[in-house]
Amino acid sequence: MDIRAIDHIELFVGDARQAAFYFDRAVGFQLRGQGGPETGLADQRSLLLSQGDVRMVLTTGLTAEHPASRYVQRHGDGVAVVALEVDDAAGAYAELVRRGAVGMTPPTTFTGADAEVVTAEVGGFGDVLHRLVSRHGDRGEFLPGAVEMTPPDDGGGKLLVEIDHLAVCVPPGQLDETVRHYRDVFGFAEIFAEHVEVAGQAMNSTVVQSPSGRVTLVLLEPDRSRRPGQLDAFLDQHAGAGVQHLGLRTDDIVTAVATLAERGVRFAGTPASYYDALEARVGPVDAPLDRLRDLGVLVDRDHGGQLLQIFTESMHVRRTLFLELIERRGARTFGSGNIKALYEAKERELAAAGTAVAAPTPQEVRA
Repeated sequence: MDIRAIDHIELFVGDARQAAFYFDRAVGFQLRGQGGPETGLADQRSLLLSQGDVRMVLTTGLTAEHPASRYVQRHGDGVAVVALEVDDAAGAYAELVRRGAVGMTPPTTFTGADAEVVTAEVGGFGDVLHRLVSRHGDRGEFLPGAVEMTPPDDGGGKLLVEIDHLAVCVPPGQLDETVRHYRDVFGFAEIFAEHVEVAGQAMNSTVVQSPSGRVTLVLLEPDRSRRPGQLDAFLDQHAGAGVQHLGLRTDDIVTAVATLAERGVRFAGTPASYYDALEARVGPVDAPLDRLRDLGVLVDRDHGGQLLQIFTESMHVRRTLFLELIERRGARTFGSGNIKALYEAKERELAAAGTAVAAPTPQEVRA
């Protein structure tokens, strides 16, 4: 079993066309295909969007009994499928079930004139499935016969390159079990773990990664012995475990953030005082500090280099799923140093203004 990369993600949404409009006009994705009852996808409407190596499917159920309809009723719009590229989907399915994965959909073959795609599905975390995908022939075909492809529009620039990671929030007490599941069943390795405390809140985090290094899950669990925070809010609003945010890598975060902001994407705010001690904390930054301050881009450092990142506000009514833009300049970690730095910056900002120091909001802590 060779899990190579993330083939695509699928969001179950209340209105696929409306969601596609946002991801197209604001985030820069392009419509590449669509399917529905007329292509054999019974009781659903699915739109395929792409940007760089990121492929995203938006699916709306057309009946109350469709899995997408039930998902949206319980969780709201969110990531329902994380598809994994493998060499042999049928073989990987059999091996994963043998190791203890819950088989959800047995292998299915989609055949076209120049391509063959085999898919199968197993349980992942919460109500999120992993779709195993093996492709042969024309890789430009997504699901031959089921998704009608449209020509790409090469007029726009590609600001986003690939899926860097997915941040997954699980209920308290389930982190260790989830880590074991990905280690023992999927063959992932634990590459990073930490316990973060700030402003009376606390969380545990473990990062697991496929042997290829191209599938990374940041698993998060709130510590409910402390004050409730933004992870607790996600679990309550999402009604259980799920993808809290999607990390999208860019090669030029300044241009990407400026462009998306002009298109209407709203980003989480950063206190101006965060930048006062930035270079003392992370060393010289190869970007104008004034520009980073204007855009709200955060900077962190690990043994490999620097990391630039920023989070969007959630575009969903439940305030659950949001996006992270990330530029890696050698760094391999995920910016955890920014949590403490931002809180301390907020304290300095309030003290300088002669205002009583207050605990930050969950959004400020996560930013």
